[in-house]
Amino acid sequence: MSHNRREILLTPSAMARVDVAAARSGIDSYGLMLRAGEAVAAAALRRYPGALRFAVLCGPGNNGGDAYVAAAALSRVGASVEVYSLVDASKLKGDAAQAQAACRLPVYLLGDFHPRAGDVVIDGLFGAGLARDVPDTVQQVVHSVQAATLPVLAIDLPSGIDGATGEVRGAAFEADLTVTFMTRKPGHLLLPGRLHCGMVEVFDIGIPRRIIDAEAGDLWVNGPPLWVEQEKAASAQDHKYRRGHLTVFSGPETATGAARLSAEAGLSAGAGLVTLASPASALTVNAGHLTAVMLARLDSVTDLTTWLSDTRRSTFVLGPGYGDLDLARRFAAMLGEAGRSLVLDADGISAFKGRADELKAVFGSGNPRLVVTPHEGEFARLFPEIAADTGMSKVDRALAASQAIGGIVVYKGADTVIASPDGRAAIEEKAPATLATAGSGDVLAGIIGARLANGMPAFEAACAGVHQHGQAAARAGRGMTAEDLVTHLRTV
Repeated sequence: MSHNRREILLTPSAMARVDVAAARSGIDSYGLMLRAGEAVAAAALRRYPGALRFAVLCGPGNNGGDAYVAAAALSRVGASVEVYSLVDASKLKGDAAQAQAACRLPVYLLGDFHPRAGDVVIDGLFGAGLARDVPDTVQQVVHSVQAATLPVLAIDLPSGIDGATGEVRGAAFEADLTVTFMTRKPGHLLLPGRLHCGMVEVFDIGIPRRIIDAEAGDLWVNGPPLWVEQEKAASAQDHKYRRGHLTVFSGPETATGAARLSAEAGLSAGAGLVTLASPASALTVNAGHLTAVMLARLDSVTDLTTWLSDTRRSTFVLGPGYGDLDLARRFAAMLGEAGRSLVLDADGISAFKGRADELKAVFGSGNPRLVVTPHEGEFARLFPEIAADTGMSKVDRALAASQAIGGIVVYKGADTVIASPDGRAAIEEKAPATLATAGSGDVLAGIIGARLANGMPAFEAACAGVHQHGQAAARAGRGMTAEDLVTHLRTV
């Protein structure tokens, strides 16, 4: 994958359109199936040279056709192969029927498959287009393979994983290796699907890039190509205000740590100047912990009005450890009305429980200036109706939420989704499990705030912040604390 090209994620429906468009352009669809199946066979031989038997499981569609091609290719080089089909092979149609006829191996019913020691299972039952629970017969085979701890090579996606949502449909294989074609699909990245895929190899079977681009939407793997052109280059003329002023609101004297983490993260992530806006009661405790981060007293609406009179104070983080939900709502509204950029996190999100429309009223016009960073529970509080719709994927929920507030939604988790009201979305795949620690979300809010303060557009700032957050955690390693995370931001 080129470091300068955005990595597209094709939904199953988009991939189906690509297949149709490729056929209409004159590309032989059976030729594509041959290349796909032979790529699977090559991967199987490379990954499992000691296999005593390749048990090839074939479904009723083109995924099964790929499996028949793979079985034939493995047999030609002398491997031991047995083929099992979910349906009567005589009922196959189109390219899948042609592939089965060319295979020339006996085909047994899937129910007759019994795992043996030394087996490698090639799963060609269902591909990325699965949108219903797999049949009982398939569920039984999945459980028997898991019980026997056999290695599985999945074609396109492990059977039982919904390619659009990553959800398990009844039961799903846990593959060691997944071979997919042209692009990855959302189910390769979204949980729990990602945990079932093992290593994923993407094989180019020869569909022109122009066809892929024409049918793709605005869904990508999060990475530098999404924002690198929006980064402000360092200049000899730089000064702290050119790099941006970030203000972080502190909570009361007994809850100041979260805001300090955000402020210190913002400074480490590149904001030129960071001020911790503290209530009078917390000034002393905050002063005892700050050096490069500045400190200012800010208690009331009047104080904030005065603070906003300086237009260089462009970007704010509100919510970490804040506590006062009523004042948080008032402050957020003032920032929106003043045209400032805001990262709303933690208590700031809780302050708008069921009130997403209030955020849209003050932030919904013009280019997005609002970034909200909810985890699962906060998302449900802010967007209860969207969260309750179990038929939507995480990407769909994030996009619906972004439209509901007119801003950017960073729907956090090990498969964080960043969504924009204009329909763009990205999925982060490199967030290590060590981020599940107190304070890591406060750090993320500060990083995104720094990117906004630098002048980066909100969607790109959120994507960059999420990725930098994950990279810093990866460098910090096991046992990481939020303070360690801040330290490692400087190395990313």
